[in-house]
Amino acid sequence: MTRHQRIPRPRSLSRSLPRPQARRKTGGRIPTPSGGRTVRPPSALSRALSPRVGPPAGGPDRSGLREVLERLRLFVSTVAGASPARAALLAFAVVILVFTALLSLPFASRTGRITAFHDALFVATSAVSVTGLTPVNTAEHWSFAGQLVILVAMQIGGLGILSMAALLTLAVSKRLGVRSKLITQEGMTTGRIGEVGALLRVVVGTTFFFEAVLAVVLVPRFVVHTGSWGEGLWNGIFYSVSAFNNAGFTLHTDGLESFMHDPWIIWTLMAGVFAGALGFPVVMVLMQQRWRWSRWNLHTKLTVTTTTALVLGGALLIGIFEWSNQATLGQFGVAERLQYSLFGSVMSRSGGFSVYDINEQSPETLLLTDALMFVGGGSASTAGGIKVTTLAVMFLAIVAEARGDREVTAHGRTITPGSVRVAISVLALGATLILVGTMALVAISDESLQRPLFEVLSAFGTCGLTTGLTAELPPSGKYVLTVLMFAGRVGTITFASALALRQRRILFRYPEERPIIG
Repeated sequence: MTRHQRIPRPRSLSRSLPRPQARRKTGGRIPTPSGGRTVRPPSALSRALSPRVGPPAGGPDRSGLREVLERLRLFVSTVAGASPARAALLAFAVVILVFTALLSLPFASRTGRITAFHDALFVATSAVSVTGLTPVNTAEHWSFAGQLVILVAMQIGGLGILSMAALLTLAVSKRLGVRSKLITQEGMTTGRIGEVGALLRVVVGTTFFFEAVLAVVLVPRFVVHTGSWGEGLWNGIFYSVSAFNNAGFTLHTDGLESFMHDPWIIWTLMAGVFAGALGFPVVMVLMQQRWRWSRWNLHTKLTVTTTTALVLGGALLIGIFEWSNQATLGQFGVAERLQYSLFGSVMSRSGGFSVYDINEQSPETLLLTDALMFVGGGSASTAGGIKVTTLAVMFLAIVAEARGDREVTAHGRTITPGSVRVAISVLALGATLILVGTMALVAISDESLQRPLFEVLSAFGTCGLTTGLTAELPPSGKYVLTVLMFAGRVGTITFASALALRQRRILFRYPEERPIIG
């Protein structure tokens, strides 16, 4: 070996071994050996909707019914996991279709004939959404079996609405901070945030308790009026469910006109509607804390004060407008005029019962009733409308802006800007639906503004009072009111909860600028 000959260096162990392939982030995709192309694993929704090629390897083939049920379960669980609001809308739509099918069958009508689809769909939607509007007379058109189907639909609809509102409230509360959760816990009434079973038991127990109390009071009076224990029992149960759920369905051809001079029935129905319109969170706080104002949470204080103001203010104005009208309050004595002024104010918010023809009221009373139906009752209640807390938050925001306050406060609490934005959105959504629905109904019915506006507000507010226009509408008009009942019942709840659950974190901020307003 010469001096200038170079000896080859041994290769290092790291260089001699094959390098491991670098791991790449594939975002959930499965790498394929075909050279770079990746395949994303199928989602649960696609697995639920895609057809099966064949039976699983090594296992027995499933039956067709079991396969359909399995796919349906997977689809529903996927939708519910993706959006609780969307799952609630889907559930109510399915329930309405089921009761539509039942009411369409011959056994549901007195004549034994099939009820038209648009009428069956309308009544099913009205019962499940606990509205009370109906294109046919409940006492004359439906058989006992049909009336029983309506009763079950009202009960399931009322429980479903309360349960949905409770669960969505629980879902919203989980997005709060620790301090807000502790404050929210005061109003959840179960004492333990996150226990769905306990929350649903409170809802179901509260509903059946109040309905049982109403039935115990009503059944003896209806037995006296009908002279039959069986008919009196049926009437008492039906009206107790209809009253607490704010449904407004009646079993008599003339409504409540046969019982207008029976204060026992009138005041019981009024108490049931009022309790159902408060909402289960308020009812539970009142049952636990009684009348200790300092122990009430903000939601209870706002609901009770606003509801009291609307009921008393509405009764005062109805009494002033209708005092001398012989077709309405003028036919009664002084005591009954006061009674039915209060009765009309309570029923206008979501109850739907009446003792005289709505068309006989003055235009001022009809306009006042429109406003009361639009507001509705309390949140997480069987009442409809934009809810009294929405009205209260909007009023407090206006007062704070007029005073120049930077924050909206009430009863020693600061209302978050997010709550104010949700209230504005719910109010805007409700007004938009009313505008579109009224324009459609005016065009379909060829009526002036007053009656179509009243029917639209009654449908959206799930009130059930009617000027008689519903029965006169063609199928297209009934479909418009059906959509409004569905949207007014579940739309505002799901819309508000979806807005509250939707949170986006923005990492930048634009420069501020104030546009000219007003």
